[in-house]
Amino acid sequence: MPALTPRFDQFQDRHLGPDAGETADMLATINASSMAELMDQTVPANIRDHKDLDVAPAISEYYYLQHLKGIAKRNKVMRSFIGMGYYNTVTPSVILRNVFCNPGWYTQYTPYQAEIAQGRLESLLNYQTMVSDLTAMPVANASLLDEGTAAAEAMSMFFSVRNKRVKGEPVSVFLVSDLVLPQTIAVLETRAEPLGIKIEVGPVSEFDFSGGRVFGMLLQYPGANGQVEDYRELVAEAEKAEVFTIVAADLLALTLLTPPGEWGASAVVGNTQRFGVPMGFGGPHAAYFATTDKYKRQIPGRIIGVSQDRHGDYALRMALQTREQHIRREKATSNICTAQALLANMAGFYAAYHGAEGLIAIAKRTHHFTVMLANALTQGGFTLGADHYFDTLHVEASPEKVAEVRSRAETEGYNFFYPEEGGIRLSFDESVATSDLFAVCRIFGVELDYQGAELDPLGGIQGVNDQLPTSLIRTSDFLTHPNFKDHRTETKMMRYLKRLENKDLSLVHSMIPLGSCTMKLNAATQLIPVSWSEFADIHPFAPIEQAQGYKLIFSELEKDLAEICGFTACSLQPNSGASGEYAGLMVIRAYHRDRGDEHRDVAIIPESAHGTNPASAVMAGMRVVVVKSDEAGNIDIEDLKEKVAEHKDKLAALMITYPSTYGVFETGVVEICETVHAAGGMVYMDGANMNAQVGLTSPGRIGADVCHLNLHKTFAIPHGGGGPGMGPICCNEALAPFLPGHPLQETGGLKATKAVSAAPWGSASILLISYAYIKMLGAKGLKAASEYAILNANYIAKRIENHYDVLFQGEQGRSAHELIIDLRPFKSVMSAGDLAKRLIDYGFHAPTLSWPVAGTVMIEPTESEGKEELDRFCDALIAIRAEADAIARGEADAEDNVLKNAPHTIAEVTADEWTHAYSREQAAYPLAYLRQGLKFWPSVGRVDDGYGDRNFVCTCPPMEAYSE
Repeated sequence: MPALTPRFDQFQDRHLGPDAGETADMLATINASSMAELMDQTVPANIRDHKDLDVAPAISEYYYLQHLKGIAKRNKVMRSFIGMGYYNTVTPSVILRNVFCNPGWYTQYTPYQAEIAQGRLESLLNYQTMVSDLTAMPVANASLLDEGTAAAEAMSMFFSVRNKRVKGEPVSVFLVSDLVLPQTIAVLETRAEPLGIKIEVGPVSEFDFSGGRVFGMLLQYPGANGQVEDYRELVAEAEKAEVFTIVAADLLALTLLTPPGEWGASAVVGNTQRFGVPMGFGGPHAAYFATTDKYKRQIPGRIIGVSQDRHGDYALRMALQTREQHIRREKATSNICTAQALLANMAGFYAAYHGAEGLIAIAKRTHHFTVMLANALTQGGFTLGADHYFDTLHVEASPEKVAEVRSRAETEGYNFFYPEEGGIRLSFDESVATSDLFAVCRIFGVELDYQGAELDPLGGIQGVNDQLPTSLIRTSDFLTHPNFKDHRTETKMMRYLKRLENKDLSLVHSMIPLGSCTMKLNAATQLIPVSWSEFADIHPFAPIEQAQGYKLIFSELEKDLAEICGFTACSLQPNSGASGEYAGLMVIRAYHRDRGDEHRDVAIIPESAHGTNPASAVMAGMRVVVVKSDEAGNIDIEDLKEKVAEHKDKLAALMITYPSTYGVFETGVVEICETVHAAGGMVYMDGANMNAQVGLTSPGRIGADVCHLNLHKTFAIPHGGGGPGMGPICCNEALAPFLPGHPLQETGGLKATKAVSAAPWGSASILLISYAYIKMLGAKGLKAASEYAILNANYIAKRIENHYDVLFQGEQGRSAHELIIDLRPFKSVMSAGDLAKRLIDYGFHAPTLSWPVAGTVMIEPTESEGKEELDRFCDALIAIRAEADAIARGEADAEDNVLKNAPHTIAEVTADEWTHAYSREQAAYPLAYLRQGLKFWPSVGRVDDGYGDRNFVCTCPPMEAYSE
């Protein structure tokens, strides 16, 4: 750590919104004499922590970057030809600077408010079109977490589909090719066991579909050893036996190979990392999932679809939103909530920048370099594992030869993959250079006769022949839409990116007050190092000796997160909040099984819980029992005790959120946890609302045993328009032995459960963001962040209390870090949706709609917003209430009014004809601040959700649609 000479510019002062004067004014407004008094009134005394957190003192932004540069030097960036699903890639600078490093892209939220999200919706539609075209599948979603979980989602989906009407024992066998990536197999095994799915791994030549016992199979295309195989006959045989075929495919290879959709695949999954997204020691990257139209309502995650707005103009939205699986709670087949939207955007733009011709050229060049190496190796006496390959070679070698080659390779700065079964495996990529080719040949001790050559018309190397099966050469076109043709120069791409960005409201414009989402500042200093080569360009399966900088960061971050949670251990592997929920429950499951309590399979969950909670419980093999909430929004303790007594012999866990999803610190939480423990159960705490706890109390203090943390909420990882996120879990000593492990890196507990993510430390590179957040705030700053989050929420509650009813406040009339306002009294004139759309006209994103209570909105301002912004938001809410009152009094038309017609576009407001019963001024500039540079214009009018679902289109439409 640098010398801690004090500086005037501490990060805490940059991160917290209100200054000292504003703080005093706000405390006076809410009738609190001090911040300490407000905390006493808000957080129950029996769970308060009054000692400082044991984390390092805060350091300034400048000193932090110097500190991190020292740590970065401990990472050794080698030339990585490990492959195994992760590759070097060249991120176009125009995308790196204008998307990856641009808060206009990375501070957006999931595009639930379509009217102010048309830019990223178009980008994600491009992504879906890219995936659909390359796989030849008609439906693709807008990304998943990683290839391993995408394959597991497909397995679970088809298990559910196959057994929907099966009576008696389910069809439960899932066949997995032994050429599937080992990290994928590990995730499949984790997901399969609680669901009763039997995984059988072996050569495809031994697959047996007889007896009606098999519901699906997974193939890797090309295989992990590089082999490219024609699976048409196998897939046809599977189809006759009612067996679903899932293919994990390399998208770059599909530019040259016949896509799985043309030879009968039921679903195609994989990773888009090599399309311009750095390896980042494991992530984040956007996985893809494509299937047939038949399963569009079962597909996990989100789908972007085409619709129209109220003017009949082209507009995009998230299609089939009720299909988002976790909304179905315990009936869900998936708990997916967040995705990898920012990285999907990058991959889609990469495809748009290169186009079909560019991708083919990259693939050809990569393949031909691989062919030249293969020729040199075979001529030098080595035997290869496959005759047909794309970018990967498996070289047969004795253990002695492997050791010799490995020593030479590491001396020269190269990493290859060394499978447990023996031999050497290496994969080329778009970054490969002639110098690499000569170096690899030198490492293997073979000669290369190559004097250089020109490129052929497709981008390959003249004089080098393809080594792909002639029966599998791709003949179909792809990426034919103009969006993949019109942006090939940097000028055109730069302007395209800016046009899309300008359509979307993000934190660069105004606060995003979404309850339970914690849209706080994502500071530039926290994000800058993510793109440093020392962190971005390390393969997740590189020897840990080469990643000592990462290892140190992981160790310190695990310690700090465990301390913040009041626990002793931490796993950084889960790469989303929902993944963290699942991991926490799997740890509890393993704990009970280790004690011989396999029968404990009941999870008690409050009726107010987020939909991912029951979905995760079901995925972990648990039966969900719902406990009631009382009128104050607390868990009904008497009902809980009855449910615990009824299921005490089978109770596995209670899942709670704290503060509750109603935004209240429940005073009975200790009693609740003790009741569950007395019956032999464990307590899982959902960390969605951790932003109100840090430094004030902790999951361990309230009596929980394990919790997950949304680092993309409390610990400042940006939401990215719908991902990335991270969901590490922290736990006590009893559960620590069962933290998840990984087949390719040493991690997890002494009795580790199997992997929950494809990479050992999840999306490792963005852990830097949360690491920075903690280092620059320190113990006092972390506590202050929670205090100001609570102050800001209570200030809003006070400012609007004479205009809206605030529901579910604590015993002393205080909200936690968020609040719910009731719109049901206005339902005859204004719905929650009307308020959401009208807020756009006032320059704000809507709060969370109709959750956890229908007909309400939930507001979370976070600690990063100052009084001036909070006042603007409150003024907007108050003005909207006045607009609703005008309708109720008959002063405004019941149908043609500013609420029903919101939001108003600039095209509508500036049109020659204006037929509304209210003025243009009322529509566009209802408050004076909007004329001070704070107006945000939506690019479309209110989107017609029903039209989009009735006319389902999830790929880029013809260009005429854009101009209609």
